[in-house]
Amino acid sequence: SAALAGLSARDIEHLAGLKLRTVADLRGTKEMAVIPSPAIPGCENIPLVIQPRIGASLRDLLKRQEATGEDMIAILAQAYAAYVTEHLPVYRQLFDLILDAARVPLVFHCTAGKDRTGVGAALLLTSLGVPEDQVIADYRATDRFWDRNHALPEGTSKVVADAFLGTHTQLMLETLAAAAAPFGSRQALFEQGLGLTPPRLDALRALLLE
Repeated sequence: SAALAGLSARDIEHLAGLKLRTVADLRGTKEMAVIPSPAIPGCENIPLVIQPRIGASLRDLLKRQEATGEDMIAILAQAYAAYVTEHLPVYRQLFDLILDAARVPLVFHCTAGKDRTGVGAALLLTSLGVPEDQVIADYRATDRFWDRNHALPEGTSKVVADAFLGTHTQLMLETLAAAAAPFGSRQALFEQGLGLTPPRLDALRALLLE
């Protein structure tokens, strides 16, 4: 999901009715403090912090009139690479929560639900054996469902704004490959990087697949 701050009282009541137990928040500490998630009855908010590291570069790029969409994608690529390297333990924690029967149903989110959450969803779907084209289709669905209400600096060109706010198939494919590269295979990524030993992977698939 995207951030939950916009939930109405009716939305919160609906989620409580679904017996939601856990909200895993992938945002940075400042993001959480500025826009806290609302309390949902019967549900615990768990911070799984992925601090934004490209803020200064991003602000500089958005102010540059000559910036291109390719420039923006290059900055996003830096962030995505960090998600599956230095922040991979955070996603391992997310899998631990999903595999804890006391923690589900569970929702995980960042700010937009596109980048940090998108990578998490792609890792989850890939571990479940979902075909790559469907993993990408799920990621690209953000372009249809996310309300792009981010305030960008005045004068940001449309091409740069679209690159920042949109999804990028090749970027996600490269990110999934980068996640597996240090381990030699996706199976080794699941087991060594994400803690999905064969019994735990079987349990995850039993939990989430029909």
